[in-house]
Amino acid sequence: MDFRSKLTAVWQHHDSLLCVGLDPDLKRFPAHLQGRTDAVFAFCKGIVDATADLACAFKPQIAYFAAARAEDQLQELIAYIHEKYPAVPVVLDAKRGDIGATAQQYAREAFERYDADALTVNPYMGFDSVEPYLEYSDRGLIVLCRTSNPGGSDLQNLTVEGGAKLYQHVAGLVAGKWNVHGQNALVVGATFPQELADVRRIVGDLPLLVPGIGAQGGDVEATVKAGRSAAGTGLMISSSRAILYAGRGEDYAEQARKVALATRDEVNLFRS
Repeated sequence: MDFRSKLTAVWQHHDSLLCVGLDPDLKRFPAHLQGRTDAVFAFCKGIVDATADLACAFKPQIAYFAAARAEDQLQELIAYIHEKYPAVPVVLDAKRGDIGATAQQYAREAFERYDADALTVNPYMGFDSVEPYLEYSDRGLIVLCRTSNPGGSDLQNLTVEGGAKLYQHVAGLVAGKWNVHGQNALVVGATFPQELADVRRIVGDLPLLVPGIGAQGGDVEATVKAGRSAAGTGLMISSSRAILYAGRGEDYAEQARKVALATRDEVNLFRS
């Protein structure tokens, strides 16, 4: 099943638009996991097992794994998710952006080594930096558009030819002529609900990955109302730290589930 079909199915079957971010920070792990050689995998496995039925996607952030020298544990984690929870897609959050042969290697890394269902990429270098990923037509390509950080405005809000903002131009490209196999999606932050609504108008029912709720303070109601598709889906609303570190004891996974459940249910209040 390709990424778009898998995502559409899990939105319905799990009744959820919640994407659980996996940003494992060793300093914040519970004491009983400290010092274990497999601590990153063990911590993330606990979160995955506790929240899989509440999630429409898992989003491991590659930098956290790489900084901990835990790329092998990332590979093991994604394989575990595919085996135990095959309905839930895995989005590898790496924000890759390069051209030619280098982009081909990044694509191999994401889709062959890690076997991710989708990858986040940066469009700054243009279509030839995106094209190698499109060869993996069953995988998702999630392109940065209007990011949740304040500094995103430095470039993304610039006016381009024709009077559109740069993020609007990117949205049109990604939903249009770049969407060769219908596999594309966009990153649009919850911290800018008006821009989120603008993007939704431009792209129709294209999926949107929406970071910025939870620790970053994005408003859930405003996010859902601005970004939902006509079917009441269309969103992967990502929360990481608020879920991962809801508890610091041996019951950390149970505490994470409570926050994930509350977040999923709050999102669902505003879908229709």
